[in-house]
Amino acid sequence: MLTLLLPYTCKSRPVSLPRLNKIAVSRVVALIQAYPGTVAIFGFASGLASFLLVDRQAELARVLGLVMLVSWLWLILENVLREQIERWFGLQVPAPLLRYATQMIHQESLFFVLPFFFITTTWNSGQALFTGVLAAAALASIIDPLYYKWLAPRRWLFLAYHTLALFAVLLTALPIIFKLTTPQSYQLALAAAVLLSFPSLFSTITVQRWWRGALLVGLTLAIGVGGWLARVWVPPATLWLADVAVTTEFDDQNRAPGASLRQLSLAQLHEQGLYAYTAINAPRGLNERIYHVWQHNGVEVERIALEIQGGREKGYRAWTHKQNFPTDAAGRWQIQVLTEAGQMIGVLRFKVE
Repeated sequence: MLTLLLPYTCKSRPVSLPRLNKIAVSRVVALIQAYPGTVAIFGFASGLASFLLVDRQAELARVLGLVMLVSWLWLILENVLREQIERWFGLQVPAPLLRYATQMIHQESLFFVLPFFFITTTWNSGQALFTGVLAAAALASIIDPLYYKWLAPRRWLFLAYHTLALFAVLLTALPIIFKLTTPQSYQLALAAAVLLSFPSLFSTITVQRWWRGALLVGLTLAIGVGGWLARVWVPPATLWLADVAVTTEFDDQNRAPGASLRQLSLAQLHEQGLYAYTAINAPRGLNERIYHVWQHNGVEVERIALEIQGGREKGYRAWTHKQNFPTDAAGRWQIQVLTEAGQMIGVLRFKVE
């Protein structure tokens, strides 16, 4: 057995490797306790850097996203891995260290995804609610009284919190790492969230009746259906509008729109038609179908499909040209830019007088 002499002990006596490991672990816990703000600052800084690197160095952003997924796998299997570590190495990981590791993963995850959702949110829509909840969750992860005295003691709430963070991480990381489309990423993230919600429901519903199992399955399915119906309130984390224009002129050769209009006359509209131009930023290698949905006074008039490709720093340039306007086209118009799953990327607005 490896032995060491520790200079700070009162007596010079050998200390075994397991005891030395426990001392090292306790020092790590004490260091985190002494500087709790460092973890939060690191999480925010790395999250912001991850967002900036999506534009400038997609390969490194993929690595960061993969690290996030691996850390979440550790969190899900922490009890099993903790037992294996103790069996193989004789090291018992103390509960305080696990609590701080879990908090750090939550901080890192939430601050990793927040910049993506902040820039992709259409703030005058229901998406503001989802991003607001996500920001509140990130804030709770750096306020110890909230995290340890309100979230952590309530098992069902803590699992729901954990599931929300994982859902947001998967929405962000899957298109970057695996080039999945936004609908595919949403479906996989929702499936993972539904599976993780089952333990929370299991610990909450404690009635010992014959119908307990049916109730658990029913509520789990209800969460899945509700999550799918609420997809229009969830921003597409890796797609955002880099440039937009509503114009009567367009340079096809240079793919450049003319001056953007907020208002035009009925005569101009029928004489020249109208272009809706959008430059959509997407991860490199991602191929996605999006839609320009033309609406007049809140009523859908036309839906036009467009294929976009990711990787261009200033966004993939796509446009539609509408000429067949109704005779009475006066009023408020908007062009919603939607994913195939119905998630809103952005909105262009103009008025016809």
